Amino acid sequence: MTLEVVTFGCRLNIVEGEAISRHAQAAGIADMAIVNACAVTAEATRQARQAIRRLRRDRPDRPVIVTGCAAQIEPERFAQMPETARIIGNAEKMQAATWAALARSNSLAAATDGPASDKIAVGDIMSQTMLGAAPSGRSARQTRGFVQVQNGCDHRCTFCVIPFGRGNSRSRPIDGVVAQCRALLEAGTREVVLTGVDLTSYGRDLQSPDGKEAPTLGLLVRAILRALPELPRLRLSSIDAVEVDDDLREAIAGESRLMPHLHLSLQAGDDLILKRMKRRHGRDDAIRFCAEMRALRPDIAFGADLIAGFPTEDEAMFRRSLDLIAECGLSFVHVFPYSARPGTPAARMPQLQGDIVSERATRLRAAATAAHAAHLDARLGKPLSVLTERGNTGRAEDFTLVRFGQHIAAGEIVEVLAGTADQRALLAA
Repeated sequence: MTLEVVTFGCRLNIVEGEAISRHAQAAGIADMAIVNACAVTAEATRQARQAIRRLRRDRPDRPVIVTGCAAQIEPERFAQMPETARIIGNAEKMQAATWAALARSNSLAAATDGPASDKIAVGDIMSQTMLGAAPSGRSARQTRGFVQVQNGCDHRCTFCVIPFGRGNSRSRPIDGVVAQCRALLEAGTREVVLTGVDLTSYGRDLQSPDGKEAPTLGLLVRAILRALPELPRLRLSSIDAVEVDDDLREAIAGESRLMPHLHLSLQAGDDLILKRMKRRHGRDDAIRFCAEMRALRPDIAFGADLIAGFPTEDEAMFRRSLDLIAECGLSFVHVFPYSARPGTPAARMPQLQGDIVSERATRLRAAATAAHAAHLDARLGKPLSVLTERGNTGRAEDFTLVRFGQHIAAGEIVEVLAGTADQRALLAA
């Protein structure tokens, strides 16, 4: 009898997957497969459906529960799969009562044979105005702790379906976040990562303690570092550069415990494509932001998301995205071939042929690989402070992956000099 949680997608989904596991175990569930699905691309949804079929095939007697953004957005599609027993919404999955009710249910085994509509337990995510129980935790492999400080998104980028899976932006009050960070620190965590769907929108739905203005992500960062002077490292997940506030800029410049690594939601390097995406920044904004942050923090490293083959993109437009890697000095690039998502405005725009999208994604990845290799080469022979993880690996302050040639205990911060590198990591003796 096994409880298995299979999570796809972002760091936030990983945090929630761990919370789901804790809720299910606390409810006494011992034999169940839970797929926490992602909807950011068609490929992510395909992988979730493939996992559902595999889980049911491997253990026909074990119910398969599906949740996550894909389940929230397309519950009927998953309910029609004969392998699924219940489809649970993104708000419902975070409630302990949901898993307690499933533990008491005697009908899950038969649910796969009943009407699809009977499987669905998905509420209106847009009606959610507050965050539920605060999920945080560490993955089985990592020694970093993740804290969800925000969920949902008020923006409506034309390619993105995630707001319909996550709802509108909601933030957790500063004191609650600090309490979560303190709990992780007391449990042995050496690095805390703040996560959210639209992290830099943090606090807009909240009031400050004096009631005068809403808190910002920068104020949150400074509050955590002030309240927890013994916390060695604090890191941010993906941010929107155009929304960075003055307090966050000051923290980046002056707080050595705030890690010098920012992952930016850039998506494209051409102004017309950015406008058609309904992004809130232009090409020059991205380049200027990276230059400003590098001036404030010379050791900073940048990651970014870039989409290849957005509808109407021509070769010249694509080249501007390709050139953006060098012009921003990006070291860690996630490349997404454009994937039309149901119900989004971009899905109704003139689409590019699939082979063109694939070819451009390949070129973007090649440029990203070269940029990452240059990033690794620039760090050879330089002292690095590395937080060790399981599997004899670790992460430097700027998020560079380091591999150790011998066994090393996880959860320690060590100083290393790397003499060589492979395609993905620095190699330390």
